[in-house]
Amino acid sequence: MAEAHQAVAFQFTITPEGIDLHLSYQALNQIYLSGLRSWKKRISRIKNRIIKGVYPASPSSWLFVVIAILATMYMQSDPSMGLITKIREHLPLSLSLSAQGQTVLSVLLFSTLLWLSLILALRFCLKLLLSYHRWMFELHGRISTKTKVWATLVRLLSSRKPLLYSYQTSLPHLPVPSIKDTLERYLESVKPLLDVAGFQRMTRLAAEFEKSLGNRLQKYLKLKALWATNYVSDWWEEYVYLRSRSPIMVNSNYYGMDFLYVTPTATQAARAGNTITALFLYRRKVNREELNPVCDKTLFLGFIPLCAAQCERMFNTTRMPGEETDVLQHWQDSEFVAVYHRGRYFRLWVYRAGRLLSPREIQYQIQRILDDPSPPSPGEDKLGALTAGNRTPWAQVRKQFFSSGVNKRSLDCIEKAAFFVTLDDQEEGMMGENPSVNLDRYAKSLLHGKCYDRWFDKSLSVVVYKNGKNGLNAEHSWADAPIVAHLWEFTLATDAFHLGYTADGNCRGEIEHSLPPPQRLSWDIPLQVQTHVSESLAVAQALADDVDCHVFPFREFGKGRIKKMKMSPDSFVQLALQLAYYRDRGTFCLTYEASMTRLFREGRTETVRSSSNESCAFVLALEAGEDREHCRKLFRKASEKHQNLYRLAMTGSGIDRHLFCLYVVSKYLGVESPFLKEVLSEPWRLSTSQTPVQQMELFDLVNHPEFISLGGGFGPVADDGYGVSYIIMGEEMINFHVSCKHSCTETDSHKFGSQISQAMMDLMTLLNPDFKEATKANPDKRS
Repeated sequence: MAEAHQAVAFQFTITPEGIDLHLSYQALNQIYLSGLRSWKKRISRIKNRIIKGVYPASPSSWLFVVIAILATMYMQSDPSMGLITKIREHLPLSLSLSAQGQTVLSVLLFSTLLWLSLILALRFCLKLLLSYHRWMFELHGRISTKTKVWATLVRLLSSRKPLLYSYQTSLPHLPVPSIKDTLERYLESVKPLLDVAGFQRMTRLAAEFEKSLGNRLQKYLKLKALWATNYVSDWWEEYVYLRSRSPIMVNSNYYGMDFLYVTPTATQAARAGNTITALFLYRRKVNREELNPVCDKTLFLGFIPLCAAQCERMFNTTRMPGEETDVLQHWQDSEFVAVYHRGRYFRLWVYRAGRLLSPREIQYQIQRILDDPSPPSPGEDKLGALTAGNRTPWAQVRKQFFSSGVNKRSLDCIEKAAFFVTLDDQEEGMMGENPSVNLDRYAKSLLHGKCYDRWFDKSLSVVVYKNGKNGLNAEHSWADAPIVAHLWEFTLATDAFHLGYTADGNCRGEIEHSLPPPQRLSWDIPLQVQTHVSESLAVAQALADDVDCHVFPFREFGKGRIKKMKMSPDSFVQLALQLAYYRDRGTFCLTYEASMTRLFREGRTETVRSSSNESCAFVLALEAGEDREHCRKLFRKASEKHQNLYRLAMTGSGIDRHLFCLYVVSKYLGVESPFLKEVLSEPWRLSTSQTPVQQMELFDLVNHPEFISLGGGFGPVADDGYGVSYIIMGEEMINFHVSCKHSCTETDSHKFGSQISQAMMDLMTLLNPDFKEATKANPDKRS
């Protein structure tokens, strides 16, 4: 441990002969190496700041400009049109340079100013180019000349290999849509969900809002958009996430799963060793900015950059509870992780003398924790329940009992850790005689566990099970699912294909047996705190027990067959969900599909209102048994509508974030809007999200089809609704995660899962009548 080595580096005793000084050279060497690593990181950060600061130019281009100007001056030509001479005239007399020296210095100053001006001009041009989004609305194979020219210019200006944050200052700001456009799109989205009288009433409220309060609120919002980097993101983070006083467990946090069919090793400590190593390797890539900001290969040939701001708080971050609002606290670096096992908390250092421990060494340290027989101290075992309950009681307890002494030191170890690790004593995964039920239990375990064996405030909580299966639980306020999915894809691939295991299931690498053991954290938990822990646990347990989860892989077909029908796979799944919900409840509902807005600086998400006039018309026609060809036309029309809605959301023309921000402005002004109040209180009974696969190149599904990820999921948003997450894996599988609440008698995750499967089959049969016969001829595909 670093503190221990620093404490014994210098020892001295006072004797009659004087001071007898003892130096621990081993400790001094470790302090030196650790400091050397710290300075290397600082130099690397400075270097990266310079490189991304001049992007899309390069630092070496400065030398080119200087040489070019000097060459023209040598040829008796003045490209500055007299500016170099003026600079020379205004040089301080105290420099005492020769005439030639003054000329060279003047050229250097002029060249630097010219270089900086060119950088600003290039960046401005790139920003203008990235503000063009019509390319997204063009038909496949029918690209206009304008878009082709635009694509060529973007490629030219971003031809250099960028760092992770190189594009940040070149990304456009999120535009504020006009009030009229937003209200028109809103009314169109609710028309199929309301009766005639209800729609007329909402139309009247919207018209009144536009004429009176709307334009006033819009002016304030446009003023914010001029001043702020993103007019949505800070309010979204604060009011949707950090100000919520209800438990973040289930309600906010989400989870990610391991491979479906494969567990690389059955040794818990070994799986933890490789997983922890892979996560720190990813953190190193983030710190060095080695990740590609153009990470979404599906976006127009893969050269459109996405905002990377959410990556900054991926590690070393904790959500601190407050009485009125929480705060996200991020530390620059952390060389350890916090580990929970059977009611005890440990600090595990993963760096020694400036180097990352090998996977085998981390396995060795983890095994020490697993073999530690010491019992938890009084009140320690269920302490994590404080992070699972309501936020205000946790803030009060933290302030009163964890602000000083041993409790503060131990809590600091957890909160400042790179991430949290739980060594779970259960076995999970698709196993046993009833794998479907076990997958459901696996999902619930990652979503909430025992309600006290996760630290839900940490940005990332990694869970490693007794049988070697793993997964993670992510806090939502700092980033959205695609950011965590990118991290988890890298972690799984690095673990299985790059780090690997020995024949007996252990991690590779050498062990330095002199490693100090993991540090057991100490606590002083009085009875009053234990009472608060029990109260938080009761709240969390009731919430966890009410969650009904169902996870199932849909194997009948995947995106390969859907694309052969010239369909968007996402639109196909969304229409299947609309059909499934109608069959399940006999009606339509407000449907939420998450779409990203990372084409803009600090962009997060926007809502795609998937339930449209076109989708409802198709579902009603299909259920009424209308002509097949007519249903196909309606299906195509509904699919095109959905794709258009998705594109509008991605390009800043969505509905819900604009209305949300108008509502926030109204609250600041202290004015009430019946229209906004009603819109913001409408329940999302079907909340959906696709987990994108962003790095398929990491997985060889042709030669190793068994390495398929299950994706991840989240809890239900509405008490009487469903939460549905899905991941389109490879060409032949789509994995679904369905959640709802047991307390609602009208919802059932397994029943809805069956409705989704049947709806998927029915839609494919509609588009391709031969599919039904092919399925009958190959019944093994369904098993």
